[in-house]
Amino acid sequence: MAKYSSKINKIRTFALSLIFIGIVIMYGGLFLKGMPILMVTLMILGLLCIVASAVIYFFIGMLSVKAVQVVCPTCNKTTKMLGRVDICMFCNEPLTLDKSLEGKEFDERYNRKKNLN
Repeated sequence: MAKYSSKINKIRTFALSLIFIGIVIMYGGLFLKGMPILMVTLMILGLLCIVASAVIYFFIGMLSVKAVQVVCPTCNKTTKMLGRVDICMFCNEPLTLDKSLEGKEFDERYNRKKNLN
């Protein structure tokens, strides 16, 4: 069985990784003090990664406000759902609000425009 996680958590993890990547790039620029143009380039690139992370966090915050809140039938915790199918943030239970998908094997491709049906 494949490892799934909720869409909101995937995007948050990507944004967090951008922060660490940006810091590592900027730290690499510190080792290049003898080459000021390369050092400044790495510092700006690292800063852009951190700014991109902030933009993604803002985007997912706005998306999270519009997400449908459901109570997971397994753990009874309120979780947010994006799309036709999603995973519970707490217990990784597959969730759907589409009655036609109930009982079917979980597949993230159900959220695409050209879905599996």
